Amino acid sequence: MGTILITTDYLVPGDEVDELFHAAGHRTVHSPATGRRADGEMADHLLRCDAALIASEPVTADMMRPARSLRVIARSGVGYDSIDVDAATALGVVVCNTPGANKNAVAEMTVTLLLMCARRIVETVDGVRTGHWPRHDTRELHGATLGIIGLGPSGRAVAELGRAFGMTVLVSTGHPASDLDVSYVDNDELFSRSDFVTLHARAQPHGTPIVDRAALTAMKPSAYLVNTARGSLVDEPALVDALRRGDIAGAGLDVFAREPIDTDNPLLRMPNVVSLSHMAGQTRQARNEASLAAARDIVAVLDGRHPRGAVNDPQDTRGISRD
Repeated sequence: MGTILITTDYLVPGDEVDELFHAAGHRTVHSPATGRRADGEMADHLLRCDAALIASEPVTADMMRPARSLRVIARSGVGYDSIDVDAATALGVVVCNTPGANKNAVAEMTVTLLLMCARRIVETVDGVRTGHWPRHDTRELHGATLGIIGLGPSGRAVAELGRAFGMTVLVSTGHPASDLDVSYVDNDELFSRSDFVTLHARAQPHGTPIVDRAALTAMKPSAYLVNTARGSLVDEPALVDALRRGDIAGAGLDVFAREPIDTDNPLLRMPNVVSLSHMAGQTRQARNEASLAAARDIVAVLDGRHPRGAVNDPQDTRGISRD
């Protein structure tokens, strides 16, 4: 019997994931991640576990090193940059994610943000609530140029929705697909031509942003930036400066460099920024598919089988000391 730590906040004792673990002969410990943890709290949890099913909270080498029973960490989502995968590999810990499980949810939220920016929904709602009757100058998605950086499952789904809206779609990717009605371009051309830029790429090495000052300067003053991928992909101070100068028209952001976002972050006070709470992939359907996929991978590892969503292969290094 293994002990499995569950920190994903929408998973609760007695749910389908919990029952799956119990049916496989394991016990669960729930510690929902609803904000920043106290120092040492996560390390203490891992110390007592054989596996962990987590959301997007950080798992560092220092947290994993003392956890000698830990064999697998599974993300109930796609991104895994919050986990030190190199350290996990060296320590013999399998890391898994659930690619594609939330692609439709992310794509739909991306289009929601595109529409909210294009039609200035937040500004209008706020105006009506305060007794005004705003009649903003807005634009349609139809006929606009959509630039997509990254063509994983969610990026591909966004491309298909963009075409359905009648948009011209540009894509920057190292893995072009021949069956999509899009044009493949480099980042420079994408930034300069797009009316909307949306990010669907993995976190870059060392947290290097894709959207930096040069990229923002290259964008049209009428363009919008949407990010439902990773906060580290955008240089936030540069974005704040670009918005203040009018280098771009606005932004729709579901992810930030630091989460939960600091309440004094200037992006929260900008009327042309739509700020969400890392919720793009959090539909009922996506949560269910992702959490069950992560749970099955954990059971597979604890049973000595290969998990479907493994992002590393630590088998050759299981004997490395953790001291």
